[in-house]
Amino acid sequence: MSADELSYPTYLHLDRLLELQQPKSVPEHPDELLFIVVHQASELWFKVLLHEFDQLIAQLEQDDVQAAVFTMQRINSLVGLVAHELRALDTLPPQRFKQFRGYLGSSSGSQSAQFRAIEATSGLRESHFMAALQEHGEIPAVVQRALARPTLQALFLEMLARRGVTLEALYTEPQHGLLLMLAEAFLEYEQGFAQWRFLHVQLVERIIGPMTGGTGGTLGAKYLNKTIQQRFFPELWAVRARLYAG
Repeated sequence: MSADELSYPTYLHLDRLLELQQPKSVPEHPDELLFIVVHQASELWFKVLLHEFDQLIAQLEQDDVQAAVFTMQRINSLVGLVAHELRALDTLPPQRFKQFRGYLGSSSGSQSAQFRAIEATSGLRESHFMAALQEHGEIPAVVQRALARPTLQALFLEMLARRGVTLEALYTEPQHGLLLMLAEAFLEYEQGFAQWRFLHVQLVERIIGPMTGGTGGTLGAKYLNKTIQQRFFPELWAVRARLYAG
């Protein structure tokens, strides 16, 4: 199809896109469409985030600090958007979710390969995370690709080393302003990601309760609560504590 033949519906493949929302409840529960759309939209934003992380990693490897700062600004904006999107499910009371929950089968958000890839790209390598990856069988290719690359913290530290800049100098010498902006953008990302997780925890507790399991036999809010304190950039937090605590 030529550019002249393209239209808004054909460019976006709207017919195909709008056919993908297929509730399973019988009779169809009026809230299931909302549940599907929120999660499908999240997966689309995950795709964009992973695309942006690819750009960011290339920029870090090429020492393009200014481009990396702009990319992190976009990533932080996207994280806030996805977190805000979850609020749509605050309108789903637990008694109404229970009415169609059984139709979800073994599906669980923990099975999102893209979300796991975002976690791995961000820096998770802990044993409990690796165990969670193997909970649903073979680790998906998109996650394996993320695990095979250095973490964002490692890439940033390598960039500093190539420039002969220590973490302490980053925070105390004014000539490193652009690098400091990038470091602060990383910490903003980590905080935004933690807020996203917290909102997810609250949502799960509100809908299915704090001590119940999640869909698909997962641990639900109990597990999610443990993930809030995970650190992607522990070295950046540590240097701030050394320099400015007390």
